[in-house]
Amino acid sequence: MTIRPTRRTILGTGSAVALLAGCSKYGDSNNSSSQSTSGTPSVSPSGTASATASGGAAAGPELAKTSDIPVGGGTIFKDEKVVVTQPEQGEFKAFSAVCTHQGCTVSTVSDGTINCPCHGSKFRITDASVAAGPAPRPLPAEKITVEGNSIRLA
Repeated sequence: MTIRPTRRTILGTGSAVALLAGCSKYGDSNNSSSQSTSGTPSVSPSGTASATASGGAAAGPELAKTSDIPVGGGTIFKDEKVVVTQPEQGEFKAFSAVCTHQGCTVSTVSDGTINCPCHGSKFRITDASVAAGPAPRPLPAEKITVEGNSIRLA
């Protein structure tokens, strides 16, 4: 007696394979811990501030010196999966470095945007809103503390 797979079994198996392939991580071939570039800031609505002044909460290890983050640009910290931007002199923002499209790590900050290498998504350095798709939503904000010339994850 031969058992033949049904159409439903074949379609279900194909769907599972497609789902797993769609969940894979693309392109994170650059293993450096950070990348810094500068560019021209974009004009966009003000987002919520993610940098906080010195305060009571204990901060994590130092990410960078304030002088390491270019005005109108940003620095990507791949190990921490965070990008810190400085849209205007003395204004620091932090966002997740994981693209909201398919989970790739962003690779550059230039011309006022945080750029994903996988499918071309771009996020504004001011508030991480989507400047170019296919990303469906902004990068989530991360909390940092800025004390003197030191930037730390909160």
